[in-house]
Formats: sequence, C-alpha cells, structure tokens
Amino acid sequence: MALVSQRAYAKHRGVSLAAVQKAIKAGRIRTAADGKIDVAQADADWERNTGPRQQAGKAASSVPPPKPAPAPAAEPMAGGLDYARARAVRENYMARLAKIDFEERSGKLVSRDEVQVAAFNKFRTFRDGMLNIPDRVSALLAAESDASKVHGSLTTEIRKALLEFADAANS
Repeated sequence: MALVSQRAYAKHRGVSLAAVQKAIKAGRIRTAADGKIDVAQADADWERNTGPRQQAGKAASSVPPPKPAPAPAAEPMAGGLDYARARAVRENYMARLAKIDFEERSGKLVSRDEVQVAAFNKFRTFRDGMLNIPDRVSALLAAESDASKVHGSLTTEIRKALLEFADAANS
C-alpha cells in the first residue's frame, strides 16, 4: 500500500495534477484521510471509473500506461455505481426520453390530461343520454298496456343510446 501525493500520482499516471484533482472531486478515485493516494487502488479505480473520452488525453502521453491492479470484488466505490454502469444507466434513460419525445411529436402519444378530459366528456354524454331515456319514453310507456310493446320501446331507446355512444367513440 504505497501512499503518494496527488502530484506524484499525476506523474505516475502521466496526467496533469488538475486531472487527478478532477477525478478525486468526481469520485472516480479515492484518497486517504490525509489526502494521499494509494497507487494500486487508485489505478484500479481510474481504469474502472474513467470513460474512454476522459482517457483519450492519456493515450497522447509518452508515459506508458500502468498495469491495472485487480479490483476488489465486493468493495463498492464511494459513489455507489462505477462510472461505466452509471453511464449505461444514464444513456438508457436518455434513449427512453428521446423515444417518448419522438412519439409525442409524431402524434403517437397524447397528453394524459387530454385523454382524461375527453373520456370524462364522452362518459358524461353517455350518462346524460341514458338518464334522458325515462323522460323520452315515460308518456309512451304509461299509455301502453301491452308488456311486449313496453319492452320493445325500452330496448329501442337503450340500443339507440348505446349505438350513439359507440359511434361517438369510433369517430
């Protein structure tokens, strides 16, 4: 467990001191309580938690890359997720949001509020139509003494209300 200063670790990695400080601030590598860096642990963390674009500057350096030490299996990084996994999760969510945005703009998605208002209005109209049946047929039913004609009149009015509802839903 070789502890070195941040400046010495930057020289070891072949990067600037600012890059090491940025990695520490971002949680990609850890320091000891006194600010020193464990070289083996930091090398493993750096390889695991630094993306390819961030390592591109290192490839231009004349210092050969150090051999990565095996990462401890059960010890999680201080931030919880390693960089690659966090990046994959972020990219997955960004792709989902882009898909939703595309579907909304292409007309495949509509606002939940619009659907709720439209459904409320459709069912309100249906309810009103059904509640108006007694007002429309009560005089006719009172005059009829034949049960089959009463049944036929009620069936006709209910069917009419249901067909109006179905036709309105299809248009």
